[in-house]
Amino acid sequence: MISKRRSLRTVVVGALGAASLALAGTATAATASTPAASPVTSAHPAQAAKAAITATPSTTSVRAWQLFRVTGRTTGIAAGGKVTLQQKQHGTWVSLPASAPVSRGGSYSLGVKLGLKGKNDLRIVNGATASPVFQVTVR
Repeated sequence: MISKRRSLRTVVVGALGAASLALAGTATAATASTPAASPVTSAHPAQAAKAAITATPSTTSVRAWQLFRVTGRTTGIAAGGKVTLQQKQHGTWVSLPASAPVSRGGSYSLGVKLGLKGKNDLRIVNGATASPVFQVTVR
């Protein structure tokens, strides 16, 4: 009886693992392959690619709630990883509900609407990695 439960548990865990891999698609596959490469990069930290993000707004001046795009490239961030827009509000960086996945080539494109009038300091982040600050004026 115990061996039947154990084998059933093994089958269920294996099926759930396969289903989650199928649902997650390439993002999980890319994440799963990363640990295999980590022993090589940890042995040679000087060769490890540092994470970096660039960000370019499609315009520097918009009307309130007008859609514009922020595009850029990343290095050292796995495909499928998310980049998020942050806005400086009263001296503190606040994450906005705007994020986009990183493509296999390392690029991203993010649609943004801002309502806070005036000059807005913005940046794109992924974990502790942040792009240089850029400004968009909302009229």
